[in-house]
Amino acid sequence: MKKIVLIGRSEAGKTTLTQALRGEKIHYHKTQYVNNFDVIVDTPGEYAQTKGLGHALALYTYESDVVGLLVSAIEPYCLFPPCITCMANREVVGIVTKINHPDANVNNPNKEQAEEKFKEIQQAYQQIMKEREQ
Repeated sequence: MKKIVLIGRSEAGKTTLTQALRGEKIHYHKTQYVNNFDVIVDTPGEYAQTKGLGHALALYTYESDVVGLLVSAIEPYCLFPPCITCMANREVVGIVTKINHPDANVNNPNKEQAEEKFKEIQQAYQQIMKEREQ
């Protein structure tokens, strides 16, 4: 299983996504430090928002196979510049969160497909965790 590092501004939904992928109960938790789980690295938003701490994120990308860039659908602007994917030395996946929020600027005609894909990802994660326990 590939390891993913989640990067995005504060309140983009990195911890909530981590909880959902791990099958945990969703509850708000402000991430104060880097949480390095088995196949997920959950980073604080301040690391992406602060130039000095941003360099630390580069180190976590080296420990991961995939970089997940999170952008909330209710953010006033994107934290990441155009063509940022060429700056990473790993595969990059863009993730848009909070698409169901009333203030989201999203009209998703493929909502059912997205929900089904999320369920598939969550089931695959749970299967991997079961195999690791054996």
